[in-house]
Amino acid sequence: MSNESLYDRLDAYDGINTFVNNLLPRLQGDDLLGRFWNNRGIDGIEREKQLLIDFLCSGAGGPVYYTGRDMVATHKGMNIDESDWTRFFEHAGATMQALKIPDQECQDVVAFVTSLKGEIVE
Repeated sequence: MSNESLYDRLDAYDGINTFVNNLLPRLQGDDLLGRFWNNRGIDGIEREKQLLIDFLCSGAGGPVYYTGRDMVATHKGMNIDESDWTRFFEHAGATMQALKIPDQECQDVVAFVTSLKGEIVE
């Protein structure tokens, strides 16, 4: 196994940026998950996208400082449930497959995101 961080194995900032830019339109266009972006301005969506990139970069061991709120505060009141969680992972998996992210990195991303479930799902 490599000593490189997950950040480096995902092609650093550029790779994570590509992942987010592929994933978000999938989520926003989904019949179930699209509600989280309804009535949001473009500026707010762009800020949220940048925060997600920063969060993932930081969480993957990169030299990026995340300035957003913690996951509990960020998701409180959004009523994210198990079906939302499952659908998110379907889109994340399709994104990783489309970008041909190697299996080990996929598993590491899934493990990281899964570790946040208790802070996100209500």
